[in-house]
Parts: sequence; C-alpha cells; structure tokens
Amino acid sequence: IMCASICPLIIRPLSFHFSDTLSCRFPFLFSSVFQLQEVDRPLEQQDWYHGAVPRSEVQQLLQCDGDFLVRKSQEKQGYVLSVHWDGSCKHFLIQSLNNEYRLDGESFSSIPHMIHHMLSSRQHITRKCDIELRKPVLKDKWVLEHDDVILGNIIGRGNFGEVYRGTLCCDNTLVAVKTCKENLAPEHKNKFLMEARILKQYDHPNIVKLIGVCTQKQPIYIVMELVKGGDFLSFLRLDGPSLSHKMLIRMTENVAAGMEYLERRKCIHRDLAARNCLVTEQRVVKISDFGMSRQQDDGVYSAEGSLRQIPIKWTAPEALNYGRYTTESDVWSFGVLMWEVFSMGMIPYTSMSNQQVRERVDKGYRMQAPHDCPPEVSTLMSSCWQHEPKNRPSFQTLRKASALTPNLQIILKQK
Repeated sequence: IMCASICPLIIRPLSFHFSDTLSCRFPFLFSSVFQLQEVDRPLEQQDWYHGAVPRSEVQQLLQCDGDFLVRKSQEKQGYVLSVHWDGSCKHFLIQSLNNEYRLDGESFSSIPHMIHHMLSSRQHITRKCDIELRKPVLKDKWVLEHDDVILGNIIGRGNFGEVYRGTLCCDNTLVAVKTCKENLAPEHKNKFLMEARILKQYDHPNIVKLIGVCTQKQPIYIVMELVKGGDFLSFLRLDGPSLSHKMLIRMTENVAAGMEYLERRKCIHRDLAARNCLVTEQRVVKISDFGMSRQQDDGVYSAEGSLRQIPIKWTAPEALNYGRYTTESDVWSFGVLMWEVFSMGMIPYTSMSNQQVRERVDKGYRMQAPHDCPPEVSTLMSSCWQHEPKNRPSFQTLRKASALTPNLQIILKQK
C-alpha cells in the first residue's frame, strides 16, 4: 500500500516539485535527507554565519523575537550566538571543548548541528532562559568569502590598514581591497565597515562602487572597484598643468554630480577633498573614502570629540566650532576642492597652520582664487564659503553652474 501511494509521485517528476511534494506528504522519510547536506556544510558556508560582523550592526539585523545569527566574537576567541528576544539582542558565547560545541546543555559535533537541533526542536537555548530560535537572519548579497579575492601589491595605506590591488576569482575583475588591522579595537572595526554600509545603498557614475565585504574571518576586507587613474590630488599635481580649463571644469562637475546624488539621499560626506576622489583612465572623477560619512534623515549630523582627525582646512566653520555637519558644510569643502583643482593640487591656506586657519576664517578671511582661475569659477568658489550655511548653493546648483559657467550669474540667482 505504501509503494502504491508513493509511485505515482515518483514517476511524474516534471509535474511536481520533488522535494516540496515528498517532504510535505512523507516528512518522516525525506526531511532529514534534504537537511543533511545543509547541516553538514562548514560553519563559514552557513548563510546565517556572519563572521566578524560588529556587535553594533547585529542589533540592526535582528528585529523580531527569535531572529538569530552566529558571528565571530570581537573580544574573545570563539563564536557567539546572537538572538533577538523580548525587545533586545542577547549574546551567548558558544563553548568549545574537544571539538564539541554547546551553550549549557547537550554537546554537538559542530555549530551547524547545534543550531539545527535548537531550531528544529524549538527548545529553550539554555536552562536559565526561555529564548528559542525561530528564524535565521541571512548574510546579505554583499558578503564575499576571503577566497573569492586574490590580493596583489599594496597600492596605498589608510587609517585602518593597507589597500591592495586585487582580483576577483570568478571573472578576473581587478578590484581595490581595503584591509582592517586585526589588532584594532571593535569600535574601530565598526568604523571601518561604516564605509561599506554607506556604499551599499549607492549607484552613481561619480561615486566609487562597492563590490562586497569579507567579514567571515580576520582580517576584514572591503572590496571596491579599482579606479586605475589613482587619486585626484596626485593627478592634479602631475597632469593638471597640461589640462585645459574646460577639462578642469568638467572634472569639477563630476564631483558636483556625485555630491548632488548624495545630497538627495541625505548623505553627508564630511571629508570631501581632492585626495578622497579617484580618476579613471577616461578622466572621470569618482568620490571615494566614505569612512567619515553619515546618512541622517534630518540632514544634520552632530559630532563629538577632538579635532585630531578632522581635516580643518577643508571643514566649514559651523562643523569645527559646533560639530554640526550638513550638506551645506560639504558645499564649503567642495569650494576648497575647487581651489585645489585650479591651483593644480596646492595645499589650501598654504602658509597657515590649522589653528591660524580656524581663527582667520572665523573672522571672515577667505582664500583668493588661484592664479589664472576663470572668474566664473572664482565666483562659484566664493559662493561656497558664505558664513551662513543657508546662503551657500546646493549641489544641484553647483552641478548646473559647473556645466554652464558662462551663465553662472543667472544660475546662482535662481538658487
């Protein structure tokens, strides 16, 4: 009788989804077969394993009671089970002894087997709590394996570690790989990943593209498109003198277009400068280095702390004095970037210290336009340095003005 009922299902495989049909009607025969392959995969290949994801980011990922993931501990050797329950995230260090894994009850041969048991049995995960696992939160599409990327030579160094030229194994695409030093404190690793969290949301020809992140183990990687022309500042110093005003204006317009895109999305860059832009072989400029960037619903970010990491010569007075960052403070920085472009990469306020710049700018001092700078560009530059943020042009205005410098006065009046 059993064979008679099963056979019609087996001989019609094209009419039914095999696993759905059989597991639904005969779970006692087939469910373990389909789950066996997944539970036996290594931890790093489990979709609910998030590697070295920062604890602060976990709180954003887990939203409902029973949501869970496994991650690598930032503070100790080992792994952590993070679960949302009763309105907050709970974190449990997984105990490991003699290649067995447990919380406080039964031991298992692997973490995937332990998670599978907890999820399928709906037992409380420890004796002292009523928490149960309900839904795994899967790592997102941006997560890459370290083995997906081959590192080449070092092409730069940042605050968090070296930057390498790399290659994606899947299609030999050349990429730039930012690495994070393993000995950094958890809060610094979180800041390192902030750039990736910001860039995940954006797609624009004048903003450097994120390829993915490698967080499954240390060191953490951020993988980005490789922009072969290098940084904009070095480009200006090397090739700037041979470029026409038309080309320099076009490259400035590229930056304005990228910033207009960020402006619409309420993203504040906070570190806009020629050194933080990249140039393609076709001389297209892309904004990069989003490590200080913030996305704020109200368009305002209030910063606290010392000025040691702040690029004072590029930063608006209200940001230096009150820690108030807005799109308008980015506009101020854009004005300084324009000065860099038409000075062929000179240092702004060349003969002044940072302290002198702060004091004199507060008193109304503004840089003179570089030698041979077109008057239309000089006017645009000065408009970015209005003391009152509300009087500065928007990036939309700046982009239009950069594209149509002969009609600059008309455009600025329409602001």
